[in-house]
Amino acid sequence: MITYQTEGTRMPDIKKRILTSWIKDVAAEYGKKVGEIAYIFCNDEKILEVNREYLQHDYYTDIITFDYTEKDRIGGDIFISLDTVKSNAEKFEQAYERELHRVIIHGILHLCGISDKEPGEREIMEAAEEKALKQLSKTKV
Repeated sequence: MITYQTEGTRMPDIKKRILTSWIKDVAAEYGKKVGEIAYIFCNDEKILEVNREYLQHDYYTDIITFDYTEKDRIGGDIFISLDTVKSNAEKFEQAYERELHRVIIHGILHLCGISDKEPGEREIMEAAEEKALKQLSKTKV
């Protein structure tokens, strides 16, 4: 089950049913089933607090994914700072909605086992994000 909640911000204008179906389809492409996934949309202050408390990182970020995956069933808590998503959309000259969808699926791709920390991995992650975004664009979002 996928839940969408907020902390310190308003719920973004998303079509939960369509996103949930898309997320399940993307996970299935990696041989995964969707378990318990909670999206927590928040502001920069909250994501900085989470980053400091749980990861000992003292900086803002767009997404933090806590992975509770067991075998082929993905699960986790995914914190997304809508403030940073908005500023990144402007910085990279992308539509806010597209950047939000990219970040939403970025967390799922991490849960599916794709990393972006080591050299060469970022390109793999970006290609996976683009492939997933193309799938979503074929549906009515």
